[in-house]
Amino acid sequence: MARVKTPEIPPLVKLLVEDRRYKLEAYQFVRKGLNYAQEVLGLGDEAPGSLGAEPDPDDDDAAGGQAPRPPRHVTGQDLCHALRRLATYEFGLMAKLVLGSWGIHSTSDFGEIVYNLIRIGEMSKSNGDRREDFDDVYDFDQALVREFAITKEE
Repeated sequence: MARVKTPEIPPLVKLLVEDRRYKLEAYQFVRKGLNYAQEVLGLGDEAPGSLGAEPDPDDDDAAGGQAPRPPRHVTGQDLCHALRRLATYEFGLMAKLVLGSWGIHSTSDFGEIVYNLIRIGEMSKSNGDRREDFDDVYDFDQALVREFAITKEE
């Protein structure tokens, strides 16, 4: 009797089962935020083996036939600020609510997500990067709610 080969479960799916604090959208948002930080905001120094997305070995044509750019190092604090800008750009007044629905309630959650992605090989870090770099970078109420307060002019 022939054995049926079962497909391997992708690492991100395993992660979602193991750590149920964050939804898939939270991981997608953090990855998008890293790209936003590097490509739109121009953050990060070119430094192989640094906090960044792992290059896709199958993507040799990502830049119109050019070799893919090396990963650029973005600090945990810079990534948190980029994620705040991206969240307010995409979700406006709803940013805190949307992030909260995905399990993200503080910048520490960004760190947990990044280090989960590092653990499964979806992101990388430099020797100087620490999980604590993401702690208390800013207060979500202040950065995502109070900055948008509508007040009556005196």
